[in-house]
Amino acid sequence: MKSLFQFLSEAGTSQASVQARKLNLKSDGHGSWFDSRGNLAATTEKGKLVFTNKKKNSAEDEGPAKQRPTPTATAKPSSPAQQAAPKPKAAGGEEVGAEPKVEDETVTIVFGRFNPPTKGHEKLFSTAKAASAGGDLKIYPSRSQDDKKNPLDPDMKISYMRKMFPDYEEQIINDAEMKSIFDVLTTADQEYENVNIVVGADRQAEFENLANKYNGDLYDFSNIRVISAGVRDSDAEGVEGMSASKLRKAVADDDFDAFKRGMPKGVDDGDVQAVFNAVRIGMKIKKTQQKESYNLWEIAPKYDKQSLREQYVRGKLFRIGDIVESLNTGLVGQIIRRGTNHLICVTKEDNMFKSWIRDVMEYTEVHMKGKMRDKDHPNTLVGTSGYRKNAQASVPGQKKIKNFNIREFINKRKAQNI
Repeated sequence: MKSLFQFLSEAGTSQASVQARKLNLKSDGHGSWFDSRGNLAATTEKGKLVFTNKKKNSAEDEGPAKQRPTPTATAKPSSPAQQAAPKPKAAGGEEVGAEPKVEDETVTIVFGRFNPPTKGHEKLFSTAKAASAGGDLKIYPSRSQDDKKNPLDPDMKISYMRKMFPDYEEQIINDAEMKSIFDVLTTADQEYENVNIVVGADRQAEFENLANKYNGDLYDFSNIRVISAGVRDSDAEGVEGMSASKLRKAVADDDFDAFKRGMPKGVDDGDVQAVFNAVRIGMKIKKTQQKESYNLWEIAPKYDKQSLREQYVRGKLFRIGDIVESLNTGLVGQIIRRGTNHLICVTKEDNMFKSWIRDVMEYTEVHMKGKMRDKDHPNTLVGTSGYRKNAQASVPGQKKIKNFNIREFINKRKAQNI
């Protein structure tokens, strides 16, 4: 597999440069450091990084006696009034558990693949909304795209999500810079004092460990809460049993009825068919292909754990030195240790993370070359807008698409009665 990282031996060794590298800040060569959006984030003073944003400055200006306490994994209310305050309710009425939050100082975030979106994600968003208690809620779909586990490219996926979940249209954020949970947290740290992270129960421990492990290093929150949206059961028939893996399997099996059962209420058959077709195109599966033409462990590993493990034990995938991406957190890292059924990886910023083999995918980053760009051979690399346009243009009745409009696309598919 193609290696992604050559850890930078020529990087500066000062305290400022080391910290800036972990925060993904870029230097102008004159002591100023900029974030991914080009905003001035910090300057170098006496070999140390001094932040320029108001949030960090206000904490520094208060002095040692008034600065925020050292963050812990489980922060508790500091007063009887806080302890007595009612907790927000999640979907179904259960308590999500937390102390009251000061308005405008806490953000609730959701980070996930949503590939494709399902009715199970509606429960996740409902829990997040309850946890936010009227405060800011931000939903970040991941940016990964491939023909096995992420068939919809980010722009198309987000367009579908906004249509399928209209109550959260404004909260679903399309930001190409938010590739991992660390990108989301470092960005949130510039505006908010506290953060809630809402995930499925099967991912709670992973997010809890990572988010708190690097608090005070990559970001600095007074309180981090990782809230479970409930247990998921892959064998259940209702919302609890719904997953994107199950829907990808339904597409591979050409089972439209099973796919439709996984869609949120209110989505009509025409729209469901449009999503079904888009997923099939993204997975590069033709209508005439039989389900035996794909490996279940590749598109939905949780439904074929035995085959996945056999491939792993035989050394057919996830070898030492390979680059993988966590499907849960979006972190990309090099494998440094292989466990019985898990991997230990390290990112290019030297941040370590652990993941089950079912929750990672091989990562191959392809850089466009000039000779690949010409009017006769459009950019069709996976994960690019050119790929999306090319895939859409291959749908019968579609012409070359200049400006993709999701509503027009869906309406055309409905009219063709596919």
